[in-house]
Amino acid sequence: MLVQTSAPMHVGQHLFRVGDAFQAIYAVRSGYFKTYATDDTGREQVLGFHLPGELMGLGAIYPNQHQVNAVALDTATVCRLPYNDLAGLATQMPSLQRQLLRLMSKGITGSQALSGDFTAEERLAAFLMSLSQRLQQRGYSPTEFNLAMTRRDIANYLRLATETVSRTLAQFQDDGLLAVERRNLRLLDLERLGQLCHNVPQI
Repeated sequence: MLVQTSAPMHVGQHLFRVGDAFQAIYAVRSGYFKTYATDDTGREQVLGFHLPGELMGLGAIYPNQHQVNAVALDTATVCRLPYNDLAGLATQMPSLQRQLLRLMSKGITGSQALSGDFTAEERLAAFLMSLSQRLQQRGYSPTEFNLAMTRRDIANYLRLATETVSRTLAQFQDDGLLAVERRNLRLLDLERLGQLCHNVPQI
């Protein structure tokens, strides 16, 4: 399979847009990406954030064109995995096929969590715990990381007001759950954060 690594992409640069023909799946090599859609009035809906080691573009397989936009949140690179080669490899490697199906299922579960009747504290705690676990799985620190996404983007993704996210972060800091300085975040009490969101499916 021919894997192609992109040149560095910069903040605000799109990897693909709604309507682009589907030809490949992308693995984030470095940096963060955001996927989003816009409605008829131009309002943006954030659909997900993608970290190093994660895949993008799976949702375009069936319609054969991208249904969302993917934009770099900081300096980032991706590996391009041509779909025809990937599909052929998956038939020979059941473990790869299971991994792709698991990622699709995870996306569905996350959507269900965001549509549930959860408090702002539960939603934000679930989001932070998810980031922590995803980073740990990829060899990064689970307790100290940079939030490449803005408060506004986080709020949009969690279906909350931006002011609510800022207020809840401040509350978590006052309660000793975390320390935040601009976009630098340290999680100080993973156990209590986990308890806050134990009823929320993984976001």
